[in-house]
Amino acid sequence: MATAVGAASAAVASDPKVAMFRGFTGLRPSSSSVPLARQLSALALSSGSSSSSSPPSSASVVRAVSTPIKPETAAEPKRSKVEIIKEKSNYIRYPLNEELLTDAPNINESATQIIKFHGSYQQYNRDERGARSYSFMLRTKNPFGKVPNQLYLVMDDLADQFGIGTLRLTTRQTFQLHGVLKKDLKTVMSSIIMNRGSTLGACGDLNRNVLAPAAPYAGKDYKFAQETADNIAALLTPQSGFYFDMWVDGEKITSDEPAEVVKARNDNSHGTNFPDSPEPIYGTQFLPRKFKIAVTVPTDNSVDIFTNDVGVVVISNEEGEPQGFNLYVGGGMGRTHRLETTFPRLSEPLGYVPKEDILYAIKAIVVTQRENGRRDDRKYSRMKYLVSSWGIEKFRSVVEQYYGKKFEPIRELPEWEFKSYLGWQKQGDGGWFCGLHVDNGRIGGNMKKTLREIIEKYNLNVRITPNQNLILCDIRNAWKRPITKALAQGGFLEPKHVDSLNITAMACPALPLCPLAITEAERGIPDILKRARAVFDKVGLKYNESIVIRVTGCPNGCARPYVAELGLVGDGPNSYQIWLGGTPNQTSIARTFMNKVKVQDLEKVFEPLFYYWKRKRQSKESFGDFTNRMGFEKLQEWVDKWDGVVKAPARYNLKLFADKETYEAMEELAKVQEKSAHQLAIEVVRNFVAAQQNGKAE
Repeated sequence: MATAVGAASAAVASDPKVAMFRGFTGLRPSSSSVPLARQLSALALSSGSSSSSSPPSSASVVRAVSTPIKPETAAEPKRSKVEIIKEKSNYIRYPLNEELLTDAPNINESATQIIKFHGSYQQYNRDERGARSYSFMLRTKNPFGKVPNQLYLVMDDLADQFGIGTLRLTTRQTFQLHGVLKKDLKTVMSSIIMNRGSTLGACGDLNRNVLAPAAPYAGKDYKFAQETADNIAALLTPQSGFYFDMWVDGEKITSDEPAEVVKARNDNSHGTNFPDSPEPIYGTQFLPRKFKIAVTVPTDNSVDIFTNDVGVVVISNEEGEPQGFNLYVGGGMGRTHRLETTFPRLSEPLGYVPKEDILYAIKAIVVTQRENGRRDDRKYSRMKYLVSSWGIEKFRSVVEQYYGKKFEPIRELPEWEFKSYLGWQKQGDGGWFCGLHVDNGRIGGNMKKTLREIIEKYNLNVRITPNQNLILCDIRNAWKRPITKALAQGGFLEPKHVDSLNITAMACPALPLCPLAITEAERGIPDILKRARAVFDKVGLKYNESIVIRVTGCPNGCARPYVAELGLVGDGPNSYQIWLGGTPNQTSIARTFMNKVKVQDLEKVFEPLFYYWKRKRQSKESFGDFTNRMGFEKLQEWVDKWDGVVKAPARYNLKLFADKETYEAMEELAKVQEKSAHQLAIEVVRNFVAAQQNGKAE
């Protein structure tokens, strides 16, 4: 193995695009030798250019280390402000620990960066004028959306006692609790921790919540995907104790970790770890930016697998036994308006690994990003820019140094599809689950009260889906009828009664609390969906027809609008950038179609697009596929020349009549009343149905 690693290291060292820089030794004593794999240098990405061939200077390379040794001849590497804050934070403690003790309602700028790692953002109500009313949003960490009964009830209580009375289900299968005051932070955080919950790493520059299908199916593949998500989350959880020091006075409250997780975390046979560090994987600098992972099974794209930094797909044999995983890397949604060097990106195949190697492979990918991701400009710090700049072959080669093996070829997969898990479904173990549609993931009012009563009465565990819905789990057959009745009384609609546009739609919270929001999303999407449905009706599209619509208040893309068939991305007050070209199964990236479309003018775009989709689509062609086939130039021409829906001339519908004679007889009668045969026939049918309903018919 040493020979293979040495040869690969030499190959990378000879690459003119890679600058060798050995001035940093991380957390090791300066006299210790640096493992060969960690001698691979970081690639300093040019500002947004993936094609530049000029070699970067060593001064521009920043490593994930504790204390750099400064060569006398080397300039100080450029680092973002956040990198300096992390370095001085004593492993994500300072200055938050001091700021929490002050009487001020808010915390300072450095502490606002540090508290993100603890799972919280400082916010203020942007609807209010005058002095800012500060509060904090807390986000939980729930691998594959799993929420134990006890934790749900506690979150429900905390929302009423310390929040704004609602719970928000997120697109990454977690809770968000808004409106918590600074003075109540420790009480709320400790309550979550003491009740089998956590907010650690739900925000910040580290691995975020790990997605997986939420459905509690008893099948081996689903259970294995969920177990893998749990293990990956545990592997990449910070170890230095800062979270427990801050919120429960150092009392570390965790469940026992699987032995394979501990073994994989501690393994340093390929130079992945900082020896003798309280953070063996992250070091003092953690990652350059947020890091997102999703796990799923073939066909099930409920997790938007290709939008993540790493996508993990379970591969099973013909007997249904999980054998390993396909890995995909380099996805991500965030971008910056008017900066074309930032972009959304779908992940691409990295390779296949046997199931026993998955934690080592994930760790190798994370370390590659830790060592090589940009730390000078946070707009370009996500791993997608590293993969885009290097290319997948070079990225794979470097990851293999930390993995210690070659990746096997990717396994072929069947077609992907979106799964919502709504309604009553069998788990496969004798129990049932019930998937509930929650508009925009916001649980409040009578809905919140009803859920509390059901979950508490039947001692149910729940799951949060990546589409902001909720699943009630482990329901006995005898409980189905009373739970169905209670849900109906609480205002929950059966899936067949939910508009199909709403089922696939998503929106981020945006205004009034998100500091990044440019315009409305959650508060605006109900009206946007109603207006879209009205246009559907106007152009003749059927009620059961639908497209995927997603809305975000800014370009960061939390609701993943860049894989929607119709994405609305806030680009000004009451204004949206329109993205087209995603697909119903979220496997294609959309493209910018129009900018600065005012919310009151959306119909001017919707009508021509939906009208021509109705009339010019191929058999079963989705809206996204249609827009891609027609091309944006033709679509823009239709929008520019749109003059309203043209009413088709009235035509007799002979299908209403059993035979020609009946039609001719109806036509004669209709002439007497100055009507068409079709109009009279419809009137007769309508009157007959009304009479039947009123009990008047013979």
